[in-house]
Amino acid sequence: MRRLLAIACSLLFAILATGGISAQEPRASSNSPAGADPRFDWFRYEGRDPALEVHRARAGEYQNPILAGFYPDPSVVRVHDDYYLVTSTFSFYPGIPIFHSKDMVNWTQLGHVLDRPSQLMLRDSLGISRGAYAPAISYHAGRFYVLNTLVDAGGNFYVTATDPAGPWSDPIWLRFDGIDPSLFFDDDGRAYVVNNGPPAGPPLYTGHRAIWIQEFDVAAGQLVGERTVIVDGGVDIAKHPVWIEGPHLFRRNGYYYLICAEGGTGYEHSEVVFRSTSVLGPYVPYPGNPILTQRHLDRVRPFPVTSTGHADFVETQNGEWWAVFLGTRPYGDDLYNTGRETFLMPVRWENGWPIVTKGDDLVPYAHAVPDLPRQPAAPVSLAGNLTHVDEFASPVLAPHWQLIRTPREQWWDLTSRPGWLTLRARPFRLEDRRQPSFVGRRQQHGTASASTAMIYRPQRPGDEAGIAAVQNDDFNYQLGATPADGRTSVRLVKHAGAATPPAGEMVATAPLDLPADGTVYLRIDARGDTYAFYYGTTPGQWTMLADGVDGTVLSTKVAGGFVGTMLGVYAVAGGR
Repeated sequence: MRRLLAIACSLLFAILATGGISAQEPRASSNSPAGADPRFDWFRYEGRDPALEVHRARAGEYQNPILAGFYPDPSVVRVHDDYYLVTSTFSFYPGIPIFHSKDMVNWTQLGHVLDRPSQLMLRDSLGISRGAYAPAISYHAGRFYVLNTLVDAGGNFYVTATDPAGPWSDPIWLRFDGIDPSLFFDDDGRAYVVNNGPPAGPPLYTGHRAIWIQEFDVAAGQLVGERTVIVDGGVDIAKHPVWIEGPHLFRRNGYYYLICAEGGTGYEHSEVVFRSTSVLGPYVPYPGNPILTQRHLDRVRPFPVTSTGHADFVETQNGEWWAVFLGTRPYGDDLYNTGRETFLMPVRWENGWPIVTKGDDLVPYAHAVPDLPRQPAAPVSLAGNLTHVDEFASPVLAPHWQLIRTPREQWWDLTSRPGWLTLRARPFRLEDRRQPSFVGRRQQHGTASASTAMIYRPQRPGDEAGIAAVQNDDFNYQLGATPADGRTSVRLVKHAGAATPPAGEMVATAPLDLPADGTVYLRIDARGDTYAFYYGTTPGQWTMLADGVDGTVLSTKVAGGFVGTMLGVYAVAGGR
């Protein structure tokens, strides 16, 4: 253990000693003058976590997490030799990314399930951690199904597609109380929806929930018959288990197995299993539950993976069983800015019960790959330490980019000036609980750097554009160029909840001598619980604006909710 800590400290010191992660930035250039609508030439993201260096996957191994960063609540399905996976997005748009893989190790994002306003209308003021919760993907008779709950935005629904890359249908609504619906197709052709809901009677304690089942008429596309409780409270209601949720049903060797998350999504998170000889129950819990958790382990162990649960299982064409599940990688006591991530582990069967971890088993950072044909690495890596530069060469935003809530108008532009992302400045700031001119991508590492080249010359008081780190409307950092005292300045503004003034807390500011073409370079470095912010007007020459800035305000523990930090670019119009 001491040796691992020593290696980690050496790696982290080497990174920090250079003033951040090294990056060679190309020079921005434009033949048009800078204006009130900023143009971004490129956006560079680099992640270098010590844990992923110490536990780097070797030949024949894969790297956990398989989807690094804010990719929670995974659900997976196999269709012949292909695997498809979806995760939650809450109030980010488009909703529910969908990934494809042949080997369950290298995943490529096909797009999003909910990519039209008619499918996902997230109104202004909707909290960032509301919206699209815990999707579940299934397949039957040539058709894909994704069931989901839009919390505070419509309720439970499903969408279908014959091609997982889309288009997916508009929502078909399912009128029942609860969240986390999942669809199971039985061998006799009948289908059932299981979901989390309130108990049949008054709750006995805070967190008392139940798992319900109801038949689903495939031809009619609607629920039929009675809804029935098959799990009340959890494994042992006498112990007051909390937040039984995320149910999935599958069948094996004559038994119906029901796997569920239990204990809440923090340190006490776990996965439990029940089984029955009838789809409607009664369901008997495994005596050795939970079948996946890390809650009992030493919290100060090196490179902990915590909060594990909300799993889904899949059987490969070669007869292996694997689990995808969420977990977190804290840098302190339940402090993580990267959100809940997707991990992969084998499932072993003992005496007719599935087990993912047992005793003091650790969730591994590297593990032997599944017995599947290997496929080439994805164009945009989603696992391990990585570097990715988006040069905005496509006429549409790459699928890893996200907006806050549903856009009502097209304010981003990749076609009028190919190779540039132009943001139309609008009078909505990130803290306004509206739909701001912000395009973000996930912070996937605790030690990370994000930088961009922007051509911009603010013209009126209140104009501002730059780069931001956003956990939600109330907890974020904004590093931008703005007018001040008749000239342009660069400033860093912090929002950290109710104690912050409405306009934000000014952390640092400096005059900015823009070159003739209006080029400014901006950079954010994340170092676990602290962040550093830089600017410059010459490629590769950075001036530090602020260092040692509190990064815990971008953690889920401090900011609340269920999402992770987004790093991206923004624009605001003032005085109009």
